[in-house]
Amino acid sequence: MLLVSEPVLGTEETSALSEVIESGWITMGPRVRAFEEAFAAAHGLSDCIAVSSCTAALHLILLAAGIGPGDEVLVPSLTFAATANSVMYVGAKPVFVDIESLDVPLISPARAEQLCSARTRAVILVHYAGALADRAAWRALANRHGLLLVEDSAHAVGVEGPGTIGDAAAFSFYGNKNMTTGEGGVVTARDPALLERVRLLRGHGMTSGTFARLNSRTPHYDVTLLGFNYRMDELRAAVGLVQLAHLPAWNASRRAFSRLYRRLLDRVCPDVRVPFSDERASSHHIMPALLPAAADRDLVIERLRDAGIQTTIHYRPVHHLTLYRERPDIGPLPVTEEFASRELTLPLHPKMTAADVEHVVNALATALRT
Repeated sequence: MLLVSEPVLGTEETSALSEVIESGWITMGPRVRAFEEAFAAAHGLSDCIAVSSCTAALHLILLAAGIGPGDEVLVPSLTFAATANSVMYVGAKPVFVDIESLDVPLISPARAEQLCSARTRAVILVHYAGALADRAAWRALANRHGLLLVEDSAHAVGVEGPGTIGDAAAFSFYGNKNMTTGEGGVVTARDPALLERVRLLRGHGMTSGTFARLNSRTPHYDVTLLGFNYRMDELRAAVGLVQLAHLPAWNASRRAFSRLYRRLLDRVCPDVRVPFSDERASSHHIMPALLPAAADRDLVIERLRDAGIQTTIHYRPVHHLTLYRERPDIGPLPVTEEFASRELTLPLHPKMTAADVEHVVNALATALRT
């Protein structure tokens, strides 16, 4: 089965894990700090904080910024549920915003402006598929309304830009991402004070961690605020350091396969639309394709699976999920709903070959014809 996504793991990761185990120190320590420094340097950032997941990163950003009950946060519905859930975690209200268009399935600045109210405190941008949101448009909107601008950069690891568009950003290293630590995430922020608050919050609000107390030869610490157990461990950080070194090459492969998909789909499946222009900065995390409106997507999925090809959907809109759909105040999101009803995610990962891409496109053409 040709999978939608497949991590690249090998002997380097095995050796890195063995070194951690042999060191006798597996909880948060020097490798986590080394990973933070390497990740920040690779993305042109001054610093970052490693946490247990991108969801934890989003939660901590909102919490550290003082977002809470009575506040509203603008979010796209075309995203994973964690984007909206993180707003609920702090007691605020997610307000769903439509996407720009079928060709640019990113949260719309124009629609967001219309939904701003006296209670709007923040907006979470999602770099869907790894394609970057418009920096100028969002900075202008945030400045006009005094909003905290948060980047959900779960899809956008390894591309220049994320972490510099907004006031803070959250990255993901889940198993299907461009680089992985199994589970894990990173927080970046412009304001050093906000970043230090996140650092405290990720570890129970403790003024020192276990490794720091070992080196300082004192067991004493304080708890200054109500924090969480959102730490990254040494095992994940060790894998992350290995993965980070390969990320530029892996992203280059993704970019090449994405461009090949575009050329072949244009020739073999002209009725299938590919979002975003080829010039837009992107990590090429996934390969979304928009099927013709009349196509039976479930039947196409079944036929592709019979051909040995896994596909999936990004995403079922969050406002359609049971947790959210019964809320009476969700406005119409027609572009999101049309995009979500036609989107099909095709395989894209560095372990593929050009022949794999050709196989997918030809199988898709056959599935659409029959």
